[in-house]
Amino acid sequence: MEIKVQLTSNPKTKPNVKDLRFGNVFSDHMFIMDYTTEKGWHDARIVPYGSISYEPSVMVFHYGQAIFEGLKAYRTKDGEVVLFRPQENFKRLNRSCEALCIPKLDEDFALKALLKLIEIDKDWVPDAEGTSLYIRPFIIATEPHIGVHPSNSYHFIIITGPVGAYYKEGINPVKIYVESKYVRAVVGGLGEAKASANYAASLKAQEEAAKKGYTQVLWLDGVERKYIEEVGTMNVFFVIGDEVVTPMLTGSILPGITRKSCIELLRSWGLKVSERKISIEEVFEANEKGLLKEAFGTGTAAVISPIGELCWNEKSVSINNGRIGELSQKLYDNLTGIQYTKLPDPFNWVVRV
Repeated sequence: MEIKVQLTSNPKTKPNVKDLRFGNVFSDHMFIMDYTTEKGWHDARIVPYGSISYEPSVMVFHYGQAIFEGLKAYRTKDGEVVLFRPQENFKRLNRSCEALCIPKLDEDFALKALLKLIEIDKDWVPDAEGTSLYIRPFIIATEPHIGVHPSNSYHFIIITGPVGAYYKEGINPVKIYVESKYVRAVVGGLGEAKASANYAASLKAQEEAAKKGYTQVLWLDGVERKYIEEVGTMNVFFVIGDEVVTPMLTGSILPGITRKSCIELLRSWGLKVSERKISIEEVFEANEKGLLKEAFGTGTAAVISPIGELCWNEKSVSINNGRIGELSQKLYDNLTGIQYTKLPDPFNWVVRV
């Protein structure tokens, strides 16, 4: 399929890299592709970033058929622009499509479109330490219809924007509140899809945790309220004795690409990594016995986010004296080293633009 290109006649002023936050600034162009039941996916185009007009009856507003991805482009010390495992993002996007009855994309074409978009907006990829170009592919239902069924039309859109650190703490440990009251997802629902609805379901608990001084929420399973699932924007790992434990993928948590990369790195270093059920009681008991060495979250936005404090049922525990752990630091250094091509890429994860 041809990708039509319409370049902007009014380029935006790029922000000072020192002022970059997360998610506030967007690049000059975006990619759009349409779907209808008659034509399938068609009319691929890159156009100036801007507003899109929809009828108020389009189905995404009423029935929530919306999915998205998140990945980054990095500028290397040599000025190259690279991506980190983008194929995995489009594989996961298609799994989300399946979960929400959205027509799947051609993954190779989606990657081709993304590479073309980044090539056009290459100057938007910042070069300061810890910065990157955040990439947000998403699909929404666009049929103007009131009635509960899968939409007959969709838009696939990719927008990008330069970003700094996701958390204000950066690589410093964050405080996490263990949620026992609210439920985000259950097995058989949308938990393993990157669906917008999952994030809407997390907002109430997140708001209440923030009022108590916590950065994020750690979710427990929705049935027994016992087993750890994930942090709001990250998968989670615990270093207990000589074992690195992360909750197994049971269908209610997101199969993170950074999670997968960490598991592969840890195993390549000869460490014992277990993907299994782990209860919040086990974590607190391990801490009491002096076995809980580290805890950290993993995700595209933050990469590695050490957890310095956990609060559950009004009881707070400090992990590693509130400092980043040795393994968390090693993972962060190696992942970002590969992403920015400062270190060798033995897994062939990096894709050059």
